[in-house]
Amino acid sequence: MYAVVLLVCCSWVALLCPSVQAYENLALKKPAWQSSTEMSYNGAELAVDGLYTDLSWDGGQCAWSVGGQTTAEWGVDLGGVKYIHHVFIQYATDNWVWDEYNGYTGYFLGFSVYISNTTNKEDGVLCFRDTIYTRATIPNPVNITCPYHGRYVIYYNNRTHPPYPEGYSYDVYIELCEVEVYGCPTPGRYGENCSLLCPENCHCDVIDKTCVECVPGYKGHLCYEECGGHTYGLECKQSCGNCSGGVQCDHETGSCPKGCDAGLYGDKCDLECGGHTYGLGCKQSCGNCSGGVQCDHVTGTCPNGCVAGMSGDKCDLECDGHTYGLGCKQSCGNCSGGVQCDHVTGICPNGCVAGMSRDKCDLECGGHTYGLGCKQSCGNCSGGVQCDHVTGICPNGCVAGMSGDKCDLECAGHTYGVECKQSCGNCSGGVQCDHVTGNCPNGCDAGMYGDRCDLECGGHKYGVGCKQSCGNCSSGVQCDHVTGSCPTGCDAGMYGDRCDLECAGHTYGVGCKQSCGNCSGGVQCDHVTGSCPNGCDAGMYGDRCDLECAGHTYGVECKQSCGNCRGGVQCDHVTGNCPNGCDANMYGDRCDLACDSYTYGVECKEVCGNCSNGIPCHHVDGSCPSGCVAGAYGATCKQSCGNCSNGEPCHHVDGSCPSGCVAGAYGVTCKESCGNCSNGDTCNDVDGSCPYGCDVGVYGKTCDKACQSGRYGLSCAKACGQNCQGCNRFNGVCEFGCHPGWTGTFCEKKKVFAMTMKTSRFLLNWWIFNRSSTELFS
Repeated sequence: MYAVVLLVCCSWVALLCPSVQAYENLALKKPAWQSSTEMSYNGAELAVDGLYTDLSWDGGQCAWSVGGQTTAEWGVDLGGVKYIHHVFIQYATDNWVWDEYNGYTGYFLGFSVYISNTTNKEDGVLCFRDTIYTRATIPNPVNITCPYHGRYVIYYNNRTHPPYPEGYSYDVYIELCEVEVYGCPTPGRYGENCSLLCPENCHCDVIDKTCVECVPGYKGHLCYEECGGHTYGLECKQSCGNCSGGVQCDHETGSCPKGCDAGLYGDKCDLECGGHTYGLGCKQSCGNCSGGVQCDHVTGTCPNGCVAGMSGDKCDLECDGHTYGLGCKQSCGNCSGGVQCDHVTGICPNGCVAGMSRDKCDLECGGHTYGLGCKQSCGNCSGGVQCDHVTGICPNGCVAGMSGDKCDLECAGHTYGVECKQSCGNCSGGVQCDHVTGNCPNGCDAGMYGDRCDLECGGHKYGVGCKQSCGNCSSGVQCDHVTGSCPTGCDAGMYGDRCDLECAGHTYGVGCKQSCGNCSGGVQCDHVTGSCPNGCDAGMYGDRCDLECAGHTYGVECKQSCGNCRGGVQCDHVTGNCPNGCDANMYGDRCDLACDSYTYGVECKEVCGNCSNGIPCHHVDGSCPSGCVAGAYGATCKQSCGNCSNGEPCHHVDGSCPSGCVAGAYGVTCKESCGNCSNGDTCNDVDGSCPYGCDVGVYGKTCDKACQSGRYGLSCAKACGQNCQGCNRFNGVCEFGCHPGWTGTFCEKKKVFAMTMKTSRFLLNWWIFNRSSTELFS
């Protein structure tokens, strides 16, 4: 390292220091900062503006900080790492002579200059610190030789550790009128004109090229040696991160060539996994750690346990075994079907078993309820006690008027009272009396009265409550107490058992023996004359309503027109019904309705097929607008699908199977059965052909034809023996016999004749005769 040299080059002796003028001012008009600013016209940038002819605090050419401070700092950003030769400082004088009597000298004493690669002076090197000057000896301006490289030049002064030497001020200011930083603007160069190149990998002295320090990633006297031992960067002082496999990181940048160890990320593998991730490449997600904290960046384990409902080192397992909550230490209630409750809240997803309630199913039914969801109400238990929370049974029996294990059945069978042991009286309509008191809710049966309905009516009264008066009974006798009927008949002009009705039933006259006509509304005609008071019934007309409607009319006053009767015949005069049915596409008794949703055709006699989604077919042709249900096809969806593969439905129009036929079936609709394929193979599901030919005894494209006469075997490929009169189509055996002269299973052998004595003599004589004849004519 170089010793710090302080050069005093006052303006009047500037020519004595010509070498310092050979370098460029790197600080001119560069960004600057200071710890505080006195006035708006005393900003830090004034110390690098190139102007310092006015050295007063208010001349607009000097940077000035607020007074009364124990520290003061000013800095300039050179815009990048530069090779610095020296620093020139012009301190304020207020345009007075600079000597021991100038008041600004005390504020200049003790100053320091740093060169750094960051805005923190402590990260850089101390270029100069005043420890020897007095108010009489401190120079101004001052040149400080600083053969270092760096980006930031920082001026600093402080009064933080008193006491200080005589002449030092009690506080400090920034009172800088100009700071000039001279050096080479281009890194890696040196010499007065900055025209010479430094050695490779070396930050050299700007004067004599000696390596001041190595570039990042190199070390050694000549900077030829790359960083090793898991170090990198400037002076190899930075440690590599956790590179995968423990390999050396890049000696310059510190990046890991093959990625990071588990739990680390970043180019330098110096950052632990965050964001609730862990493991290699931070690609695994943390479980549900308590408090939402980050899991261990390497293993994924949760440092403080799990959130409620989770378990395992990584908190990635939901509570089970009928437990829930923190640490899975809470037990589930009585969930329906014995299922696991919610692992966090303990709530039962499908409700509770019978007799239990609340979200967690941990409370027995109360409030006189029981059963599933505690939705069933207890019966009338004796003493008002709670019934069994599961079954609803009353432990001590029932209150009066109730019965059954659950006391939820009122006394019936005409009984009432405690244990339903008392019998009801004669209640009206035979209804059950009050199950507690025995009272009849609707009074007594006809002909009875009294609290218990046990007294018969009298005084020419009868019926319910004995409130009805007897009719016009012959001779004024008492009518029946129940029915009111007259025992000896009625007065003239009246009828009925009780003789309290005028002639009715469409009769009139003496003894109500004459019949009324068809009066409107079926009302009774005049009981004397037979005339109809409100006109005729539908379909009739005339004074006595005894003529039927005609001319294709019907109904009241014959004002309604007939519907579309087949053949145009007259409809029924009363109802309008057509006697011989309807025209096509019409239905209904009166043939005035189009076919309904599920019928079609003439008289709507055709029933719709199996239309999809239950949609009605077309009322004329029966077609299904949305196709057929699975398993049906055709224009009217009345045809059933064949044997489609995997039980799939066929095509709704042509019945074809989308995935082919099941084994043993073929054809477009898979309704054809395979023939006898060789080795029992399945035929082709399209054309029924056998992939490896036919079985024995059959032939043809679908192997469903018996062998023709004279053929046998696989696919009838073999011919019967030529001497065979007909062989078995399976094995070729000549089961119908052989031609003359042949024998054997397949008629393959010639017969050997066994000659009789007579035959032998005949042949011998024939031979002798022929021989003699030959000799005679020769």
